[in-house]
Amino acid sequence: MTKKFAFILFISFYCQSTLSLTAKDLVNSYISVPSGEQGFNYRYSPPQKMENGKVYPLLVFFHGAGGRGNNNTGQLTDAGAVNAFEKERLRLKRKSHIFAGQVPKGEKWVNTSWNLLGHRMTKISDSMKMVLEAIDIYIQNPSNQVDTNRIYAMGLSMGGYGTWDAIQRRPNFFAAAVPICGGGDKSIAKELAHLPIWAWHGDKDTVIKPSRSLDMIEAITKAGGSPRYSEIKGRGHNSWVDCWKSEKMWSWLYSQRKN
Repeated sequence: MTKKFAFILFISFYCQSTLSLTAKDLVNSYISVPSGEQGFNYRYSPPQKMENGKVYPLLVFFHGAGGRGNNNTGQLTDAGAVNAFEKERLRLKRKSHIFAGQVPKGEKWVNTSWNLLGHRMTKISDSMKMVLEAIDIYIQNPSNQVDTNRIYAMGLSMGGYGTWDAIQRRPNFFAAAVPICGGGDKSIAKELAHLPIWAWHGDKDTVIKPSRSLDMIEAITKAGGSPRYSEIKGRGHNSWVDCWKSEKMWSWLYSQRKN
């Protein structure tokens, strides 16, 4: 083995290890609130820099099924969310709070089957009830300096359902939403006609049919709304990859403000 080749192998191994440690460190940089204290696992992070007298936006993230559990880390590592947020420098460039609750194993944000072509809003799930209560506590704490006119909802897959569910239960609470490969209750879509929404879905998604997103977009548009919809050609279930790479999406989201 030449010295040059050995050096390349060392650098490759070092970089991979650093990336792994960085992902772990990123999760640990979020403040952990275990279920023993609040009855619900969640992590949050304020912006990296805050000034007295100013308020800052809040992103509420609804993780997918892979993030469920009781370790209070999976909700941020699911689908590489924490890496995407850090790559976009949400806490620094966007000066954003990030809040992510964790659904216990076997539970859901929305108690409905993901293979259905439609559903009516069900009784609020325990996880949704607790995360909304936890968010209320967070924003009501004046030391957090949350701009209540700039609270955003985003989620993927199971969390895409969660995003639709949260904004339909609280249509005047959020300033904008980005539901990714999820579905909502199109029968009450008119309640969202005023809300800026940008939905994403892969046209080859076989886990959650693209029609779940498209039906919501069409119903909201029919009710007088102007939602955005990006259906990614050739993409399967992981349309969050395209969503998170879109600088246009991030700029659009953080420009939204309640009137």
